[in-house]
Amino acid sequence: MVLLPFSARNTSETNDWNGSKLKDDSKHYKLLVVGGGAGGLGAASKFARKLPRGSVGIIEPHEDHYYQPGFTLVGGGLMTLRETTRKQEKLIPSGAKWIRNEVVLFTPTQNMVTLDGGEDISYDYMVVAMGAHLRFDKIKGALEALETPGVCSNYSPFHVEKHYREVMNFQGGNAIYTYPNGPIKCAGAPQKACYITDSILRQRGVRENAHMIYATSLDKIFGVENYVKPLEEVAQEKDIDVRTRRNLIEIDTSKNSATFQLLDENGAATEDTEKIEYSLLHIGPPCSAPKALRKSPFADKTGFMDVDDGTLQSKKFPNVFGVGDCMNTPNAKTAASVSSHLKTLDRNLTFAMLGKKPYFKYDGYASCPLVVSKNRVILAEFNSKGPLETTPLNQGKPAYWAFLLKKYFMPALYWNGLIRGYWNGPATIRKFSRLVDSKKRQGVL
Repeated sequence: MVLLPFSARNTSETNDWNGSKLKDDSKHYKLLVVGGGAGGLGAASKFARKLPRGSVGIIEPHEDHYYQPGFTLVGGGLMTLRETTRKQEKLIPSGAKWIRNEVVLFTPTQNMVTLDGGEDISYDYMVVAMGAHLRFDKIKGALEALETPGVCSNYSPFHVEKHYREVMNFQGGNAIYTYPNGPIKCAGAPQKACYITDSILRQRGVRENAHMIYATSLDKIFGVENYVKPLEEVAQEKDIDVRTRRNLIEIDTSKNSATFQLLDENGAATEDTEKIEYSLLHIGPPCSAPKALRKSPFADKTGFMDVDDGTLQSKKFPNVFGVGDCMNTPNAKTAASVSSHLKTLDRNLTFAMLGKKPYFKYDGYASCPLVVSKNRVILAEFNSKGPLETTPLNQGKPAYWAFLLKKYFMPALYWNGLIRGYWNGPATIRKFSRLVDSKKRQGVL
């Protein structure tokens, strides 16, 4: 642990970025973390151990914290929602202050945020970790449809258990799983839900009554080429109708109808549409940055936080960094990517606090454990350039060991490592496994 020197720490009379003294330290923090999800808690935990007690503030409005990677298993009856839920107050790191509110306005020129209710909080440094918001509202009729029979989504803690109930009550017809045309959290989640549903329906003896459709806006089944063929084989074995270049734009519950806009080869919308009647419809919602961030000086034209995709430092405000899904970095938006974000943030924010230029680079790592049945997983690990796998095993092949990692090891790693700021991703393990594999190939081991 690097303990920051006195000059980089908070004191009873704190200076702001411009050197002016603040009179009310209770509304000023050396480090302000906006968001109490995986990235926010991980960042706060790291720096609460480096800075004096009370120097770190965490702004987070929600009482419950969810292990979102577990929602796929909850929706498949393999985990309970309760197992994925913890009370936020029990996760706040010792020495940090939980500000149970939300930011409605960023004023980085004054190192200030405004909370709902009008209170201003100032900071010396800030980490924006607001995550990505589910935007069911961008699909006409989706919000209303989620409250009707047959329509659900594993993305929402309020509807994930409904998915399992719907699958268990399903008797026949079209079961449709959608992937949106736009940013999405955990890009593999819609097809994971589809595969698990196939397994459940087979166990129930009603699979022959189902026409299962995976409708994706992409031009192929998955965005990382290395895993396309294995997933195509899974879909073919399960008799899943994969329809590409289709974007869900409307749901009509009076007719149990889902309308898809057809996309051209470049992913642009056309005037052509396709309507499909459903008995079961799982929505993969598009996502956006939270409203306050979209309207802030930090945002790019897409609304996500504009950061250097190597250092994760704001391009406009050097005392501000990002972490997690709210950024415009090219990595997939997964909890696994947060671990490598935190490794980068830990070093670079420390450098900034010491008056040094951040130079450590995020490697773009992300992971998506693709659950293809109730006991097999394709452990996809990658960055924007392609596979970035940790083990010497064939991770493109559905495996039971990978399922055990997904169901048992990864939740424990999340609760005890990631959000407590101890887990920095598998880069070190990857280097070791590659060394061992190299030695084996050379006949040394």
